[in-house]
Amino acid sequence: MIVVGVTGGIGSGKTAVTDLMAARGAFVVDADLLAREVVEPGEPAFLDIVETFGAEVLTADGTIDRAALANVVFSSEEQRAALNEITHPRINARMKEQISASRDQEGICLVAIPLLGPGHRERLALDAVLVVDCPTEVAVERLIEFRGFQRDDALARVASQLSREERLAFADYVIVNDGAHDRLAAQVDTLFQELRARPEASPRG
Repeated sequence: MIVVGVTGGIGSGKTAVTDLMAARGAFVVDADLLAREVVEPGEPAFLDIVETFGAEVLTADGTIDRAALANVVFSSEEQRAALNEITHPRINARMKEQISASRDQEGICLVAIPLLGPGHRERLALDAVLVVDCPTEVAVERLIEFRGFQRDDALARVASQLSREERLAFADYVIVNDGAHDRLAAQVDTLFQELRARPEASPRG
């Protein structure tokens, strides 16, 4: 099994890439999905979030209001760090469990991590890192059109993450997602075949 970390800025289209790869047979570990799981009611992270940020980050049905929580944490580095301290260890633990299970199989395991940094390569024993890249303005327009962001909010969210240059500096593979679906699919096809041709990694951990 080849284990590849996948990252990119918000609005870059990471999910489009992992969906295309999954359709070709890749196994996907999605940090965003795990991030939702670890804050469900009854989970330890849920209790810690309510204790730290208060009941105002809950919806009427008692679940985490992700929009309200985002408004709190993206306005303050201190608050963002507090949330990361609560959620990241739990997300990382679940990612490691799923990656470990995938290593008994053959093929490609993609680990989609929006905030992937150089340290994840060692922590998660990644064999390679794929960056999904697009111009900042394209990402901003996608956030406005498809996710309902106001322009100022979209710009602030993009600015809060690693820069394109920082992500590209630790990429082994790059897919540029700035336009037509057909062009994106062609890049995915090429990368999928290249990854399939790599020697299988030895089981680890």
